[in-house]
Amino acid sequence: MSQVFPEARVVHPIEQESFRRLRTRLDTSHFAPLTRAVVERVIHSAADLDYAGDLVTDEGALEKAHAALHAGAPVVVDVEMVAAGITRRDTVCRLKDAKSGPGLTRSAHAIRLAYEEVGPGALWVIGCAPTALEELLTLDASPALVIGLPVGFVGAAESKAALRESGLPAVSNVSEKGGSAVAAAALNALLYHPVSQAAKASPSVKEKS
Repeated sequence: MSQVFPEARVVHPIEQESFRRLRTRLDTSHFAPLTRAVVERVIHSAADLDYAGDLVTDEGALEKAHAALHAGAPVVVDVEMVAAGITRRDTVCRLKDAKSGPGLTRSAHAIRLAYEEVGPGALWVIGCAPTALEELLTLDASPALVIGLPVGFVGAAESKAALRESGLPAVSNVSEKGGSAVAAAALNALLYHPVSQAAKASPSVKEKS
């Protein structure tokens, strides 16, 4: 089980001002609570308002993932850069132990190793390698959530489309952009969102944010 850091988070004034400015430029009030949290924090991490129309989320899936996360479900990341952005939860990253082979990238092998370690029910945060996301989709991982936001001109958009088609609980985006910072931000949005507020979230709805 991942280590949980329950102490209250102190928000720096610069972050508060950044979110205030974001909300003056983009109305996010129509989003359901957890969807809004994810959209805003992803935009904040990249200073890219276009994510408001590029992200694909599901409030019901986020509610269940939020509960699992705060109950201590493991968090798996594809690269250390994603792990570095998630400061309030221990994560599993097996990239250093992985090896490439015929038809298998190092990133894909790392996903296999991570699944052997954590089993079903984890939250998977993939922000770098499309092949990591592709490999996860071949496993019977039964994830609590897949944050699939790999970046790149080769395979990124396709792997995210495959994630959406899989029916797994997910956060993804339509375009080729993404990356470690935005993937970590999506997970952090769930970490930072209070449990009491999530319990009051609106009924499950599927929405393309």
